[in-house]
Amino acid sequence: MRKLLFVLGLFPAALAIGQKKANPQKIAASITEEDLKRHLTIVAGADMEGRETATEGQKKAAAYIEQHFRSLGLLPGNKDSYQMNFPVFRDSLVSSKLAVNEQPFTVNTDYQPFLQVTRPGGQYFSEVVFAGHGIVDSAWDDYAGLEVRGKAVLLLDGVPSSYTTTKKGFRSPGNFYGKYLNAVKKGAAAVLLVGPNFPRKETPALGNMYTNLYSAEQPASLYTISAGLAKSLVGEDWSGLESGGKSGKVAGKVYSTRLMLELDKQIMKLSSSNVLGYLEGTDKKDEWLIITAHYDHLGKRGNVIYYGADDDGSGTVGVLEIAEAFVKAKAAGKGPRRNILFMTVSGEEKGLWGSEYFSEHPSIPMDKATADLNIDMIGRVDTERKTPDTLNYVYVVGDDKLSTELKPLSESINKKYVNMVLDYRFNDPNDQNQIYFRSDHYNFAKKGVPVIFYYDGMLQADYHKPTDTVDKIDFPLLKKRAQLVFYTAWEMANRDNQIKRDLPIPTMTRN
Repeated sequence: MRKLLFVLGLFPAALAIGQKKANPQKIAASITEEDLKRHLTIVAGADMEGRETATEGQKKAAAYIEQHFRSLGLLPGNKDSYQMNFPVFRDSLVSSKLAVNEQPFTVNTDYQPFLQVTRPGGQYFSEVVFAGHGIVDSAWDDYAGLEVRGKAVLLLDGVPSSYTTTKKGFRSPGNFYGKYLNAVKKGAAAVLLVGPNFPRKETPALGNMYTNLYSAEQPASLYTISAGLAKSLVGEDWSGLESGGKSGKVAGKVYSTRLMLELDKQIMKLSSSNVLGYLEGTDKKDEWLIITAHYDHLGKRGNVIYYGADDDGSGTVGVLEIAEAFVKAKAAGKGPRRNILFMTVSGEEKGLWGSEYFSEHPSIPMDKATADLNIDMIGRVDTERKTPDTLNYVYVVGDDKLSTELKPLSESINKKYVNMVLDYRFNDPNDQNQIYFRSDHYNFAKKGVPVIFYYDGMLQADYHKPTDTVDKIDFPLLKKRAQLVFYTAWEMANRDNQIKRDLPIPTMTRN
């Protein structure tokens, strides 16, 4: 009896060895251009309406992905559900009033409130602090000598011609949002940012979506205002401030004036979801490999659909096909040793919401996740690549971080099966686009999970435009890249040891 038990005890290990030696090429061949195109024609079709987070189009796409996971026989990845819902909020403007020294101004004609951060209720100030352009940088601080905590702050539009910075992106010091964040850090209660093009079109009835309804501190209210309204706040000084600010730094000053801000809005409670299913492993069922892509996009603007065929319909259908390949492998007795969680997330375009929610409410133990392979845009060619000899490529991001085992593994698998050019330009810590921090793998990396991000680099041409359509997709290249991810996943799912975590977690520098 003991000898029999010993033999049976060896059986899973023997099976695992057999699986590891199995040739995955026949299985990878099941990832076809025809299947990728069939799925993508639906996912990036007009019926999905651009798949914007928390809309009917997104929910239709989620249902399609769930049905595919069910049809493959994947197990539900969130307890007994294939979807993981998370809350989304959106504001509807009811009314807004603004007055300076009892003189009323008109919404859209003179000012516009930014609904997402402007709380309902009234704010009444007896003075306004002018803080130049509101720039805070290593050699430039428009708040020097000013106390703005709990006060209303007035800021100039843009940046002066004498200001230069290497920082880019929406958080950069001279950007609209960067200025607002700096004012918040200084403790401002309200921010009035002078803007161009007043009078403007009517404020959208609905504000931007957000997930952080509850916060330890309430954010500062935010308004864009006309130059005429700014003049009413600072009087005759305005012309000098405006002209002087075009070329250089303008000194801050406190102005005594009565400012009334009143706003009423309705908070709409919506929801979105991640779609997740898993394939059970053989002898390493306590460990996981995660394969992700985001299935949301930008939705509709009026009647114009932003299809998102490459971004990230291509990654989404890649996950669908990779899942199907692993299911076929298991049916042939070659299933993975580790569990594989296939997950498509939403809210990526809004700020990596879905993957962040999963990372904070994981359905699997994150310390048992060997890696996350994230696919975001693998169906097009970077517009910088002009000649045919440069087109057999994929950008690989993050393989040099968190684990010293990732890059050698990735390169050996690529050389063995696919032989693409692995371009590492976005691994550069000085990458101005900060690509490493801009897709869903980052929320796994923050938890210490080793990650590889596959990406085509198409940040020009049709990126975030209605013209990102299925007819632009290079399906032979999409297939090849999806197969590369499959082969890499095959190795990760079947290797003896979980990938080591022996490098520090990178952090993003907040501008």
